[in-house]
Amino acid sequence: MSDRTGIFAGDDPFAIAQDWLEAATESEINDPNAIALSTVDASGMPNARMVLLKEIEGLALPSGGAFVFYTNYGSVKAREIEGAGKAAFVMHWKSLRRQIRVRGLVEREEGAQADAYYASRSLKSRLGAWASRQSEPLSSRASLMADVARITARMGSNPKRPEFWGGFRIKPLEIEFWADGAFRLHDRFRWSRSTLAEPWEVTRLNP
Repeated sequence: MSDRTGIFAGDDPFAIAQDWLEAATESEINDPNAIALSTVDASGMPNARMVLLKEIEGLALPSGGAFVFYTNYGSVKAREIEGAGKAAFVMHWKSLRRQIRVRGLVEREEGAQADAYYASRSLKSRLGAWASRQSEPLSSRASLMADVARITARMGSNPKRPEFWGGFRIKPLEIEFWADGAFRLHDRFRWSRSTLAEPWEVTRLNP
């Protein structure tokens, strides 16, 4: 009989993740949706950086469950993601003493969903997405601001989403939920599957 009760209960790991994120929204000081995204380059050298998770898609949606974030497709992280086709991330909430680790396959989101998210951003953020050549060398902040001014004059108050900017959908093969326990006897449950078509196997792990 499973002892997955309370905060670990349920058959949909994406629903559990959404519940945890909503709880963190009430307690974290800044950016409860921040994730530490990990990728590897062509030589296998790992890389990590913080990005903001924008959507958790549940099992009932066409994606079959996924985690979505947005970025410039010319950035280092995007190039590494598309080179490997895989990525991992961790979300950690100090206020809740919980974390979620995810590893999986990645696909682009560059359709209506990406358009809608881009349109929801502030005007300055939308113009900034056009102006920034993310991850490329920059001579000075003044040159960046000059680029923003040029883009603003050209694009106006309703810029469309750039073709080089959009989303990535991480479709997990593994999700691990961790909750702090007394005397470092933490609770850990791993949801895993070999392919996206297979059912989840849930395993309790040692702390």
